[in-house]
Amino acid sequence: RLPKGVLSDSIIEFTVYKSAKVYPEKLRRVVFQDEETGVIYTYLTNDMESSALVVANLYKNRWSVELFFKWVKQHLKIKKFWGTSENAVRIQIYCAIITYCLVAIMQHDMQLERSVYEVLQILGISLTDKTHIRDLFDKKNINDVKVLYGSSEPNLFNF
Repeated sequence: RLPKGVLSDSIIEFTVYKSAKVYPEKLRRVVFQDEETGVIYTYLTNDMESSALVVANLYKNRWSVELFFKWVKQHLKIKKFWGTSENAVRIQIYCAIITYCLVAIMQHDMQLERSVYEVLQILGISLTDKTHIRDLFDKKNINDVKVLYGSSEPNLFNF
């Protein structure tokens, strides 16, 4: 009897010549249906020891991690990590998340009609500018931030 959500758990091997030549080992195919969404997923793995449910959950969690890093790249603009240790990566992500949250709070409190991304751009470009923060966002009829402040200034958010 298969665990809840697991539709099948089988051992397979590639039969197409090129695939079989590149990967001649046996694989495990786990078919899983997410009970929340009803979506059926098929996972291929070389993990022959773990239960089918563990395999499905590992892949599901891996996808969550992928989505998190996609969000980090899009919103926090982290292009590369400065350090390689787990602690260095955590610190850089935490700093970027804290910065993002502070800017989102500032955008909300100042009732700015710009996206968090635009606010981050303006702040990044105007780091050395002594203009009062409210005045940075009071410029009317100018949509291109780089035209307004110039693109030669240092930018904290483009690593």
